Amino acid sequence: MPVYGWVLIGLAVVALIVAAAWIARSRRRTGRLRSRFGPEYDRTVATSDNRRKAEAELQAREERRGKLEIRPLLEAARERYRDEWRTVQAQFVDDPYAAVAGADSLIQSVMTECGYPVSDFDQRTADVSVDHPRVVENYREGRRLARASEHGDHSTENLRRAMRHYRALFEELVESDADAPLSREHASDARASRTARAGR
Repeated sequence: MPVYGWVLIGLAVVALIVAAAWIARSRRRTGRLRSRFGPEYDRTVATSDNRRKAEAELQAREERRGKLEIRPLLEAARERYRDEWRTVQAQFVDDPYAAVAGADSLIQSVMTECGYPVSDFDQRTADVSVDHPRVVENYREGRRLARASEHGDHSTENLRRAMRHYRALFEELVESDADAPLSREHASDARASRTARAGR
């Protein structure tokens, strides 16, 4: 066989090895993100143009989260927020709309004290999805129901559902002790992700 034939075979073998390595790395990334984000992974893929774009978005969330100084609530703050939630919940009987608005405001106060930026709702949900991926959809649905009420749908049942959705995130934010170590963990993940992309 001519020398160029062996060269072509060699190049084909190298190309196959590179392709196999890329596929393996892609599968590892998919598995890690699916495990990390759970239902939020599926939602992001379903609402994105393709899986690669969705995974890039989730990695970007992790990188942004790694730069935030998220801190757990002190026990005194937890107890204060629990008391405030009970007050908001009791208000629902007389003024459901005000109670839902109060619940939303209370969640933002908790997030602010934990260190999450709260200026933009979409960014807020993206940030909190990294630490609380299994309840962030509750936050979106609670917000959707609350906004529907603002625009004329004054169904008490929908407002009650909004309160339940808000409560799921509220309880996880207030009761979770997992926030403190995640700062270092996500910072490490974000650095690894940037290094991997830089090496491509």
